[in-house]
Amino acid sequence: MALRDRLRRLVQKPGSVDLAPFRAVVEEAGRRESRVRKLTDEELTAAVAVLREEEDLAELCALGREAARRALGERPYDVQLVGTLALLSGHVAEMATGEGKTLAGALAAAGYALRGHRVHVMSVNDYLARRDAEWMGPLYRLMGVTTGWIGQSSTPGERREAYRADVTYAPVSEIGFDLLRDRLATSPEDLVQPEPSVALIDEADSVLVDEAMVPLVLAGAADLDSAEPRYADLVRRLRPGLHYSTDEEARNVQLTAAGAQEVERVLGVDLYAPENLRTLTAVNVALHAEVLLHRDVDYIVRDGAVKLISESRGRVALLQRWPDGLQAAVEAKEALEASPSGEILDSITVQELVGRYPVRCGMTGTAMAVAEQLTEFYSLQIAVIPPNRPCVREDRPDRLYATAADKEVALVEEISAAHAAGRPVLVGTGDVAESERLARRLRRAGLDPVVLNAKNDAEEAAIIAEAGAYGAITVSTQMAGRGTDIRLGGSPARDSGGTAASGTAAPGTAAAEARGGDHDRVAAAGGLLVIGTGRYHSSRLDDQLRGRAGRQGDPGASVFFTSLQDDLVTRYAPDEKTKAAADEDGLITDKGAHWIVGHAQRVAEGVALELHRNTWRYNQLIGLQRRELLAERDAVLHGDAADRAMAADAPERHAELTEIAGPEAVAAAARQVVLYQLDRCWAEHLAFLADLREGIHLRSLGRGLDPLMEFNREAVPAGKRLLADARKRAVAAFEALTATEDGIDLDSAGVKRPSATWTYLVHDNPFGSLDERALRGLISMFRRRRR
Repeated sequence: MALRDRLRRLVQKPGSVDLAPFRAVVEEAGRRESRVRKLTDEELTAAVAVLREEEDLAELCALGREAARRALGERPYDVQLVGTLALLSGHVAEMATGEGKTLAGALAAAGYALRGHRVHVMSVNDYLARRDAEWMGPLYRLMGVTTGWIGQSSTPGERREAYRADVTYAPVSEIGFDLLRDRLATSPEDLVQPEPSVALIDEADSVLVDEAMVPLVLAGAADLDSAEPRYADLVRRLRPGLHYSTDEEARNVQLTAAGAQEVERVLGVDLYAPENLRTLTAVNVALHAEVLLHRDVDYIVRDGAVKLISESRGRVALLQRWPDGLQAAVEAKEALEASPSGEILDSITVQELVGRYPVRCGMTGTAMAVAEQLTEFYSLQIAVIPPNRPCVREDRPDRLYATAADKEVALVEEISAAHAAGRPVLVGTGDVAESERLARRLRRAGLDPVVLNAKNDAEEAAIIAEAGAYGAITVSTQMAGRGTDIRLGGSPARDSGGTAASGTAAPGTAAAEARGGDHDRVAAAGGLLVIGTGRYHSSRLDDQLRGRAGRQGDPGASVFFTSLQDDLVTRYAPDEKTKAAADEDGLITDKGAHWIVGHAQRVAEGVALELHRNTWRYNQLIGLQRRELLAERDAVLHGDAADRAMAADAPERHAELTEIAGPEAVAAAARQVVLYQLDRCWAEHLAFLADLREGIHLRSLGRGLDPLMEFNREAVPAGKRLLADARKRAVAAFEALTATEDGIDLDSAGVKRPSATWTYLVHDNPFGSLDERALRGLISMFRRRRR
């Protein structure tokens, strides 16, 4: 490890990039500004075109700043250009809310495009992808750079056209889904996605850390993976403590002896007999769905369907579902129609998807907290960009209460007092149920809060845009990735990326005067007050919530209300006790008691990191096997490898078919046969690996073996057989083909692909797969760590 890296770790600033070279470039760009301003639009575009041949970063910054001023009415600040240069150097730029990330990212994307790279700007949802592409479009056009965007509803033709642009905006999930569909293409003309070049990732910490191991899935051969309603009815009647018990983290539940006897009595079976294994599994999954998954916390029911809630964003997790058995059990619990499941044809994690890009960079407001992970998993360094104006937000110490009830009483009092002074309040809650419960208490106190949670996230931009209005009270679930700026006095919905550059409406207009008056009025009241109703499982999410106040030097404050009964404490530090006394309001000031909350959060972060590492170790082998198979598949798709292979392995049948149908028809049939068998072998291999990973722990833990080594011991030989097995099957299928002068019948060889395919994300099993449960011991290990 380099001395510089050791020093960075020593001062707890791993990956912090030196900004001095970037500042020097920006200063030079400033000296060129007066010259660039004299250019006509045509001359400016021509000057930018020269950068395709000559790399001049100062000229890029000068021309890009002027293009933004003309096209968007926004002149980038120096710090925004520093952020642009950090991105162009392949770093993650940490820029606070309101500092202009979107514009900095657009200038960097244009810079990469001018270097000859095709850029994919990855966002967290459709709305942001389309908005940013359209918003930055005039800038790109003036700079001679083409752009496009992709959303869930985009057609294959629209996707193909968008990917042909120099810069393509798209949700990271859609880019992954397009890749998966391309991997099953049977003709080069069906491909929509080009070879990867540059990934520029918005909300980089959320995408690269929080969602890194989320599998994106392509499924086919639809069926209904339904759960029997009788199991849901049965477990609903079981009593906690008597019939089942949960672990201290409330992430696992098991039948007691009395519970097993009750289930056996109702079902009339020996629950633990080998022939009843499926029944035992169904009962356990139904019990997990009933006890551990809570409506309006882990999911909501909307339009007759179960919708998962993203823990890191507090919004509906579009296209996400739990592993099929659990998904079906929750649907049975809610008496809903079972949703389609089916066979997984291919999958890829977000981390593996991003890792395909030779150049990676990103931007976010909270990167330093995960600098170690970004370096470890992506070889990315962090460039901390200072704000344009110093942050004067007051971050108050946590207010810790003995009980959750005491905390909620204090919350209502604090919000009422701020509202009485006209101060806007933004409250960040942990889940939907808490946001609605707090809103009811506020209404009983005579207040009128606006609630933003997973049930109405479609209106989030308009709601959040007004959260800074005089006297506003906004109650929201996790604010991460909202993508909308909060201005004091309220404003039209607008992203934090560009407003920092323009600042206010045109001077002298009525809108500017009204907005300025509202801003001053709220500033005089103290600015936006951000309140957290409890610490999140990651300090980074706390910082994201805090960062909603204090935009661009505005006044503001933040404070977190916590209790010793919060889920974070009871799950991750249940053994920690305090003798600290609370006052008559339940408030605790003892430092040792406050340490417990921070300790619980550190435990949660440590466990999450170890689970990430463990999951990545498994996926590395799968990725290697996938790449080997894809290399073979590409050779077949784009060349005559299949025809040559069949001519070599089935020469007589190849000659017979050629004589009947002609060489072109035989080559085309051989290609389809080999592609089909490669895809079938891969789908079956994925199913084998999934079963192996689940079951390997029962065997390895019982024998004291390393689960990963045991997994590799069986997975590696299976992977080595893949191509040979696929070729053997292809030969058998090729020999079974029938032909006429009109062509070759592929159905005769069983080459029949799914009638429909669909994509979705697999949400983590909330109580963990078997390997994750084995890692629960980590919690005990982290708990033993002291100051």
